[in-house]
Amino acid sequence: MENSGNRVKILDNALNLFAIRGYDAVGVQEIVEASGVTKPTLYHYFGNKQGLLQALLAENFDKLYARLVEAANYQGDLPQTINRLIGAYFEFARTYPLFYRMQLGLWFAPPASEAYQMVAHLNHKQYELIKEVFSHAATDHGNMKGRHEAYAFTFIGMVNTYISIAFTNFTSLDEQTIYQASHQFMYGIFS
Repeated sequence: MENSGNRVKILDNALNLFAIRGYDAVGVQEIVEASGVTKPTLYHYFGNKQGLLQALLAENFDKLYARLVEAANYQGDLPQTINRLIGAYFEFARTYPLFYRMQLGLWFAPPASEAYQMVAHLNHKQYELIKEVFSHAATDHGNMKGRHEAYAFTFIGMVNTYISIAFTNFTSLDEQTIYQASHQFMYGIFS
């Protein structure tokens, strides 16, 4: 039982440190000191720092992606789908702020870095899901044809900007902000 407790402590402390300071700025020694364990204990569970990050991504990204898949179910009403997607992102960021903050840092890590390489396929998975929503919507909205890739990038960028701003206490991830972000985005599509 203590062994699984050590694993959880290491994950929790690593997530906190990675979210606050960034993956590359945190060393294994700092993680084990914060967790009250030894390096061999960390290596036993995760192999190395990269394995630790992989475990954090595996344990948290699927929760986000499941919410996005449910919200991305396009049924012919693009504004409703956009609202659901923004709501899913915001709810996840409110529920798992440390993971989302860490994920944002990894999203913008240098492309050749170990951390970026580890998260790139997850970012691409999100992008493909959102792109598919706009591809389906283009059948109902002729002015959107051929723009689904740009819309997906723009949408994800807008959502991440709102979440980043909320993390610095300049806005809240609430219903009013969902409405504001949705209308801002929809105005850009339909103008």
